[in-house]
Amino acid sequence: MSQIHALSDDQVGQELRKMTAFIKQEAEEKAREIEIKANEEFAIEKSKLVRQETDAIDSTYAKKFKQAQMSQQITRSTVANKTRLKVLGARQELLDDIFEAASAQLGEATSDQGRYQDILKGLILEGFYAMNEPELQIRARKADYDVVRQASEAASQEYKEKTDKDVKATIDEENPVAEGSAGGVVIVGGNGKIDIDNTFEARLNLLKDSALPAMRKALFGDNPNRKFFD
Repeated sequence: MSQIHALSDDQVGQELRKMTAFIKQEAEEKAREIEIKANEEFAIEKSKLVRQETDAIDSTYAKKFKQAQMSQQITRSTVANKTRLKVLGARQELLDDIFEAASAQLGEATSDQGRYQDILKGLILEGFYAMNEPELQIRARKADYDVVRQASEAASQEYKEKTDKDVKATIDEENPVAEGSAGGVVIVGGNGKIDIDNTFEARLNLLKDSALPAMRKALFGDNPNRKFFD
């Protein structure tokens, strides 16, 4: 029969120490595994949070940068528009001053009767050609009736020479041009239904429209924004 040997106290102590050491080692390894896994998860979560915060900061910065750009563009556009309007206003004011000065000088043409008669002749003759009628009426200021008659006779004679047609022009004394006018005449035809306003004021208004582009170019140069020209 085999004999069962009982363990001595020392042997029991050694076995317990071995078991304790083994359990401790297992526990330490398990703890290290848990710590490593926890550190990895922490690093992953930290990286995720950092990336999210970075993305949020980048997004906020990009949004603010875009807003700043838009604000800057709006400011530049506003300043440019205000400047352009000021320039246009100053230019228009200069043109208005020029035409106002011209309007104030219209009456000076009547001070020289000989020169004024030549001007009236040209204005009347222009009306004769445009109307092309045998009988016409001329409206003028009452103060100009005498010089208008002389100018009308000269215009009728030249019209006859150039067209070989007679034209009879009479002054419409019932409808004179207002005395406040600077001068000139109104040619009436078509049985009183058609008229050509050749008063100085009307001619100046026509000049404003026809000569304005040339005046702008002469005063301010070519418009860089204009793509088409007549």
